[in-house]
Amino acid sequence: MRDNVTVPLVQVEDLKMHFPIYTGVFRRHTGDVKAVDGVSFTIQAGETLGLVGESGCGKSTVGRALLRLYEPTAGRVVIEGEDIATLDAETLRKKRPSMQMVFQDPQASLNPRMTLSAIISEPMVEHTRMTADERQARVYELMDAVGLNRRFANRYPHEFSGGQRQRIGIARALALNPKFIVCDEPIAALDVSIQAQVVNLLEDLQEKFGLTYLFISHDLSMVRHIADRVAVMYLGRIAELSPRDDLYAKPLHPYAEALLSAVNEPDPNRARRERIILKGDVPSPANPPKGCSFSTRCPKVFDQCRITRPNLTKVEPGRFVACHLFTQNTDAGPTGAPEAIELNQQGETT
Repeated sequence: MRDNVTVPLVQVEDLKMHFPIYTGVFRRHTGDVKAVDGVSFTIQAGETLGLVGESGCGKSTVGRALLRLYEPTAGRVVIEGEDIATLDAETLRKKRPSMQMVFQDPQASLNPRMTLSAIISEPMVEHTRMTADERQARVYELMDAVGLNRRFANRYPHEFSGGQRQRIGIARALALNPKFIVCDEPIAALDVSIQAQVVNLLEDLQEKFGLTYLFISHDLSMVRHIADRVAVMYLGRIAELSPRDDLYAKPLHPYAEALLSAVNEPDPNRARRERIILKGDVPSPANPPKGCSFSTRCPKVFDQCRITRPNLTKVEPGRFVACHLFTQNTDAGPTGAPEAIELNQQGETT
């Protein structure tokens, strides 16, 4: 807290992640896949930001770039006041305990040759000087926290169900008392009956340990349950960033509106949205359209959309949208990053 202004735990400014394309016999660099193309947002301590969008929009790439599992092409990722993108290898290693990740597929992210106890204690071996007895006590503590029986400590991943394996992944992520966790579609590979249990577990752990989440998912109904704010991505950029209740009550961006029209409404007393069917295919991130990336499929497209790319701009209190329907009279910031969420020297969002 500084001058009564809460500094965000995570500050992302104009993040880009481009993957080079090499073609021909001589493997010349002929282009780039723009998986993430100028993403900016902040996450307050203790908050859950949901990141949603269809497959291939760049959600998981954002999560991995935030923790520098990928080297960002450009942009800043400030976590607890340190720019992760510029840290040298040794400083980054020391920073790792405060930021962790829960991966999408628990079967693929767990070493099949290691026992549950060895998997959870591995981060402690790498980053602490705890004795073997202290590590084992911590393993039992974490198993209790995520709802795993201590008798399972010497079992291997193949002996567990999908939900139990994801609990192991969550326990491993918690081993070093992180402050920030990227949850990369942690329920996508699980049975529907298990998904709610895992989401409830994440909420309980957040309250108990004061965690901050970036929750990546394509399941809008589950994001509604866990997120405080939601960012909707399309083709490597954020189309809309709004508080959860505002977004689900009245989406502003045409893409967000189309996504939410496909969500089943469990309450029969609520008016059901008219289903919006988008035509055409998602453009290639290696050759995005000129102007707005959604212009090729948008039902509300007009001439300016095909010429000028809209910037993510504040249009209502707490609500940001990248659409010419709302931002025709708003000027963009000089660097291409949205003026609406540029950070001043105090870390305050404007």
